[in-house]
Amino acid sequence: MRPVSLPEVAYGATAVRPEWADLPPAVRAAVNDRLGSPVVAASTAGGGFTRAFAATVETADGGRAFLKAAPLADPASDAYAREAAITSALPPEVPAARLLWTLVTDGYYVLCLEAIRGRVPDLPWKPDDLAAALQAWRQASAALAVSPIADLPRLSDIVRGELSWWSEVAAGRAPLPPSPAWVRSHLEELARLEQGLPQLLEGPGMLHGDLRIDNIMIDGYGKSWLCDWTWPCLGAPWFDTVTLLVTAYASGLDTDRLLDPWGAPEAGVDGALAAMSGYWLTRAAGGPSSASPHSRQHQRFSGSQALAWLASRRGWRTTG
Repeated sequence: MRPVSLPEVAYGATAVRPEWADLPPAVRAAVNDRLGSPVVAASTAGGGFTRAFAATVETADGGRAFLKAAPLADPASDAYAREAAITSALPPEVPAARLLWTLVTDGYYVLCLEAIRGRVPDLPWKPDDLAAALQAWRQASAALAVSPIADLPRLSDIVRGELSWWSEVAAGRAPLPPSPAWVRSHLEELARLEQGLPQLLEGPGMLHGDLRIDNIMIDGYGKSWLCDWTWPCLGAPWFDTVTLLVTAYASGLDTDRLLDPWGAPEAGVDGALAAMSGYWLTRAAGGPSSASPHSRQHQRFSGSQALAWLASRRGWRTTG
């Protein structure tokens, strides 16, 4: 078994968010009215990489809900509105919290979802937690085999437009991001893997588009729930499985075996790891983030692990 690698900051503690008391009084009053009972306790979400409000709240009458809120001038409000629209369209078979209501008040957008009593999985992954997460995504991907939402972007187009950084580096149009010394000798191959990926991604199904450990909740019965449906796209479901399994690789697990049941083409897996490693490492080199101060460490960690998994699969020499 490979040594385990852990991020600098746990995924359940990456967010820097306002507290319930930090929201404007008029917003809190409007939310209380909509909930039908005043909020008496709020637990701010520790995961994620935005600075917008997100918390599980409890009301005086014993109710619970998961609230997100952002000023209308903040791009996060657009993301929350998109999440509301997408979540409301999910088939019932998809294991996800359901939309309860939305509210625009006093210059804020508020999203209210069912509150899942659960936890973000710890790293290294526990086998039961990972099995539950993969089962949840398998169930969701089957229900989303034909997208319930029209006009979603195609993953193949996203790869061509946003996830081909090794190709940019190899062509001299972008600088080489901080990466292991051996990467220079494989730049052309990394670029070829990226360029061959889009044609392997076509499909009518809807993907989550951001399937990672902190968008997973494990409830008290061991069931996994998929959160934050903000960036869906159309394509092959195994791509989301690859992105989720990057942290499983870091946990020392046999990710190629775990990926076998998904029928992913070998060139597709390698292409996905190439594309995501180039994207993450390039973003990590972008300087301080206006979102969470921990977003760059997430990108650096994810990029290095995706690159290591790819090197292992390709038999590349990475030492000496």
